[in-house]
Amino acid sequence: MAINITIEINRDFVVPASFDKVFDLLSDVPASGSHFPKVDQLVDLGNNTYRWEMEKIGVDKHALQSVYACHYESDKETGSIVWKPVKGEGNGLVSGNWKIVPVEEGTHLTFTTEAKMTLPLPSLLKLAISPVVKHEFNSLIDTYTNNLKAEFSS
Repeated sequence: MAINITIEINRDFVVPASFDKVFDLLSDVPASGSHFPKVDQLVDLGNNTYRWEMEKIGVDKHALQSVYACHYESDKETGSIVWKPVKGEGNGLVSGNWKIVPVEEGTHLTFTTEAKMTLPLPSLLKLAISPVVKHEFNSLIDTYTNNLKAEFSS
């Protein structure tokens, strides 16, 4: 048995750094990923495709781990970084994008992502587990964007 959970997240913020500095960091997946919390491994699959293996949550046989892979495409001219899911890698499908625009105060960033996770749990747990998983994912994204804000403020 398994449950499916879909999570959509949007963040919008300005950092006091140049467009070039922001774009260069965010388009470098390992550099950007180093700011993401609770990553156990980021595996380079080649061709700008990476498998994210998150830290396990829980204990022993009750531990859950999110694993997913994405292919990344960056376009500096349009200020766009897009990631698309790689099917057959792990238990999640994650897609999203960064939109990066220079502004007077620095750089405006818009982050959008959607994750579809399949967790090996009985379906009757979905009502209890779904809000916890969504909260954890939001917390990870908040920590990630706060880490980026700190990086771009230094």
